[in-house]
Amino acid sequence: MSKEKIVLAYSGGLDTSIILTWLKEKYESEIIAVCLNAGQKEDYDAIEKKAYATGASKSYIIDIQEEFVADFIWPTLKAGAIYENDYLLGTSMARPLMAQKLVEIAEKEGATYIAHGCTGKGNDQVRFETTIKALNPSLKIIAPWRTWDLSSREELIEYAKAHNIPIAQTAEKIYSRDENIWHISHEGGNLENPWNEHLDDIHVLSVPVEQAPDQAEYLEIGFEKGVPVSVNGTAMGPVELLNLVNEYGSRHGVGTIDIVENRLVGMKSRGVYETPGGTILYKAHSTLEKLVLDRDTLNYKNMVALKFAQLVYDGLWYTPLREALSAFVDVTQEVVTGTVRMKLYKGNCIPAGSKSDYSLYSEEFATFSKDEVYNQADAEGFINLFSLPLKIRALNKKK
Repeated sequence: MSKEKIVLAYSGGLDTSIILTWLKEKYESEIIAVCLNAGQKEDYDAIEKKAYATGASKSYIIDIQEEFVADFIWPTLKAGAIYENDYLLGTSMARPLMAQKLVEIAEKEGATYIAHGCTGKGNDQVRFETTIKALNPSLKIIAPWRTWDLSSREELIEYAKAHNIPIAQTAEKIYSRDENIWHISHEGGNLENPWNEHLDDIHVLSVPVEQAPDQAEYLEIGFEKGVPVSVNGTAMGPVELLNLVNEYGSRHGVGTIDIVENRLVGMKSRGVYETPGGTILYKAHSTLEKLVLDRDTLNYKNMVALKFAQLVYDGLWYTPLREALSAFVDVTQEVVTGTVRMKLYKGNCIPAGSKSDYSLYSEEFATFSKDEVYNQADAEGFINLFSLPLKIRALNKKK
């Protein structure tokens, strides 16, 4: 009788390295390690060798960058979705796609289980598992952090030493990090006290603002229907474009935030996020929308953005509501075509010009100089009607 198969979301990092060994000890099953390349800078040959060395019967290394940017990042960017006004959803956007790939491998391999390394305190367990249930509810889930006796990353380090599992973490430098082409997050260590300022050596993608150049730099980003398609006039694919804008943002210290956020599971957590290119693209996209969208559409879209961000943060990508909101967003983006010039300096990304064939800005109407299209005397009647409810209320008060 053949063994049952477990598909493990595998990064080769601290948690999943130990989980692979732990699964081999606990279950009489084949372990299929699946490493998904979403743009994190890793030695994937070494990860694959490590997976086999620690007990995997099969290993997959899958590049999902193109799909991640085109089908998850760009729709979220078009929506203008930002969680709690700060977080650009780097980890949140990646998890549904990763879970989708795990389901696809599980179905291909005839696996019974999917295992992941998410803790019982975090958001990622929800994001992975809601996606798995949405796509294939017959698959069973193993979440070791919710069942094993290991209760801290310090204990995981000791477990790794005892089982000769090579790891990068130490008790002194114990940040929990998640990286992809969009961002890198940092949690744990001295960040767990929100009074502690994060240290400069935490930076991976960007320089601290103090080390950014003293000379500003400009770049022009072209959009078609809300999607970034060019930098400085050169057309580019999604991955190439994002990597290039990341380079600009990184050297100018753009996009590093230090926040306390509300996790879905009910607690607050503190993290440092580096999103250099994403911060520039969000600002540029927002600038272009202000040029081409009318007031009511822009205001309503801002409300949609709040709900869209919450759905993404909560792992509800594969839901009718998210799909419906994306359909609304796509209609609004029909006119979001044009170019935005951005000025980068010491951690700042400042709009320095925008243009579009769909621009609703009219210099002829907006000018403070003499014009022939606007009769200022018309404003009096408009104000009388606009303020009529206030006038009636004031008269009633006097009675």
